[in-house]
Amino acid sequence: MSATVGARSMFGSPQTRLAAAGWVFFVAENALLSENRTALIEYLGDDNYHLFYGTCSTLATGSIGYGYYRLAGLSNPGMKVPPLNRFTSWGLLSLGMVLASQALPKMQIPFAMGGTPDGMKLQVRCPFDFSDRKESVDAHQLKGMERISRHPGLWSFGMIGAGNAALQTHPALRLWWYGPALVAWLGGAHSDSRFRRGMGGTLDPWYDSQTSNIPFAAMVSGKQGGPGQAFTSLMQETKLLNALCAVGVATLWVLSRGRVR
Repeated sequence: MSATVGARSMFGSPQTRLAAAGWVFFVAENALLSENRTALIEYLGDDNYHLFYGTCSTLATGSIGYGYYRLAGLSNPGMKVPPLNRFTSWGLLSLGMVLASQALPKMQIPFAMGGTPDGMKLQVRCPFDFSDRKESVDAHQLKGMERISRHPGLWSFGMIGAGNAALQTHPALRLWWYGPALVAWLGGAHSDSRFRRGMGGTLDPWYDSQTSNIPFAAMVSGKQGGPGQAFTSLMQETKLLNALCAVGVATLWVLSRGRVR
């Protein structure tokens, strides 16, 4: 009974409602407007539909920002974050930042030894390898982060949010930071549903059968062959220096946020 009363008290608090409202509004307006896209375009016209959609998305985004502005003062930087929370945060932030890092050009160590007529010589090069073009010649071949999720950008956003949630000391702020994961989960699922029905895009049945919205679900379920084979292929296709830098940034972030100030 006391646990039920406590849960009702938490979810019924003004701070909790404020934390959830903006994200729920954002997910709902995107789902409703995209689901009814054809009917709304017929009624409003294409230009007015996009104007209306953009206005609603801007208002929803503004409400998310306003919620954080009102809740930021609830943070207690003097309260120590438990080690388990810090470890969870590090894992989620690392994964989210690794996903994001793979969208950048391949990083490389800017110093290398190169052969010249006079022998080996130190060379300085660009830290990004813009000549790296490992495009698949087979249209039906997965590559890189799409093995993890067919929506790596959304889930990068979601994992970084969830990682920050683990560092929060107030339930309302923790709930607010889980918002991006809600957007990734429901937004990705709704996008897949629409594309399967030919609404606003297409989802190739082959690609659908080999990938998943939820991170790693397709890899561990055998959709990409054995899990060992899937993870080996992922490692071979990952820009490793990008990933290492991303993990380093996540580590520094957790160390700076997870100690008493």
